[in-house]
Amino acid sequence: MQMHYRGVRGARMPPTIEAESALTDRYQTTVPETVRRALRLSKRDRVHYSIRPNGEVVLSRAPVAEVADPVLGHFLGFLAKDMQRHPERMQAVDSNYVEQLRNLVQGVVVDLDAPLSDADE
Repeated sequence: MQMHYRGVRGARMPPTIEAESALTDRYQTTVPETVRRALRLSKRDRVHYSIRPNGEVVLSRAPVAEVADPVLGHFLGFLAKDMQRHPERMQAVDSNYVEQLRNLVQGVVVDLDAPLSDADE
């Protein structure tokens, strides 16, 4: 790893950290640890490449896109169609049942952004 200081003489500039990695026969590479830390990359994160007119390539962390679950989408579509075709089947939820559900989940905290453990994946 090399560190370079660039800028006006005498001015304190943050260091430019450079790293290298090799391409495999299949044009794949490993993102060096220093780059992973700088971009706060984790397994399965995506990276974004910006190619500038001068040939310089800038690597950055890609924004997390909301990915629609096709199975859930089909299921919700099925439910919507069924409710439209058979509105007589819909029933109000009893308030006692709602209270039982609230009691069951009271104090339960779910972080939907937390990564799954290896056993859960």
